Amino acid sequence: MTLGQKIKTLREEAGMLQRQLASILQIGDAYLSKVESDKKILKREHLKTLSTTFKYEYSELETLWIANKVIELVKDEKEGLGALKVAEAEIKYEKK
Repeated sequence: MTLGQKIKTLREEAGMLQRQLASILQIGDAYLSKVESDKKILKREHLKTLSTTFKYEYSELETLWIANKVIELVKDEKEGLGALKVAEAEIKYEKK
């Protein structure tokens, strides 16, 4: 699940309209629509507001936010998937 999908799910489960959440986040309705459809990404500081608003774990939102940033970085790279595998292996190696 992407961050945009999670935000949409949380918003809908709370019975909140896009314009209501956009107001809370102090962004435009159209921008939030693009966030929910994964065409734009929120600023990191919006995660705290989302966490508080929906009583949802900040760390889970942050994980999805970071994942979106990584995807944006490698999605158009021919060797993007290979680079992710190398990075994953390196992270696992460092943890040992």
